[in-house]
Amino acid sequence: MNKKIKSHLSKINFILNRNPIIEKKKNWRKYIPEPYKAVVTITADFELAWAWRYSKNSPDPYKLAIEKAKRERENIPKILDLCEKFQIPITWATIGHLFLEKCERDKSGKAHPEIPRLNHFENEFWKYEGKDWYEYDPCSNYLDAPEWYAPDLIKMILDSKISHEIACHTFSHIDCRDEVCSPELFKAEIFECQKAASKFGVKLKSFVHPGHTIGNLDSLVPAGFLSFQTDNGNILGYPLKHKSGLWELKRSYEFSFRKEWNEKYHIYRYRKIIERAIKNHSVCNFWFHPSYDNIFQERIFPMILEYLQVNKKKVFISTVANYLNTISKRH
Repeated sequence: MNKKIKSHLSKINFILNRNPIIEKKKNWRKYIPEPYKAVVTITADFELAWAWRYSKNSPDPYKLAIEKAKRERENIPKILDLCEKFQIPITWATIGHLFLEKCERDKSGKAHPEIPRLNHFENEFWKYEGKDWYEYDPCSNYLDAPEWYAPDLIKMILDSKISHEIACHTFSHIDCRDEVCSPELFKAEIFECQKAASKFGVKLKSFVHPGHTIGNLDSLVPAGFLSFQTDNGNILGYPLKHKSGLWELKRSYEFSFRKEWNEKYHIYRYRKIIERAIKNHSVCNFWFHPSYDNIFQERIFPMILEYLQVNKKKVFISTVANYLNTISKRH
């Protein structure tokens, strides 16, 4: 199916309220704080080069990873400026390695020897057949290898006038599925994230699985996490509380630039999703990669944030952890 046909079908599904899917609940007030009519959270998958080094969609994944990291570094200060301008908080799902100012190899030449290694695997987005999971880690510092470390950007987020949230996206962007990632590896990754984040005074409460590779859920609550996010189709709905006490937040729509749509249609579509969330008393969880296209950054993202600001009396705009803490008293 070519892109034009997909684009046309996507627009039809959108008109028919099939994307995002709209869930209905009579007891919606349990999920929407007074006096608001809807909730909007925005999650940024903050990864730099770590997410792309084994990409299946590029003939040169390493080159792609560096390009994505450079664009992300350019975009994040601009995103933070817009958040301050429109008073919008973001949940930054952050790769743990980005907290580091530097790292080095041990005497045997191994990076991060305290962390178990992934075996070779393949999923929808990545194919790992490398020699070592940390083979691309420069084991340098954030000044010489800014694509792999980001303490400066994390400090910028924490110093913002807006109360953003720093969340966890694993230490090295692993596949978290139970059949791929052992509990020992998962716990080691989380421990390193928490250790690195603690140096910034950050306690990690929200978790986002890289590449939607949902797994190792039993390890999240003991590690102090409140939530994780799923992407089983775009949904305007409500969070689900598991028996363990862990909240599942359903993703609603990604911020990204689609070449088949013009700028005007992008803006219309995102505003309409917010409008539908208000009309149906829904929780809308937008998400994005800060390495997205410059056109989206400069011409579309500001219009979305402006629309949210205009509707602040109707929409509870919050970080993930703050929102779930707010409604937990009712559940």
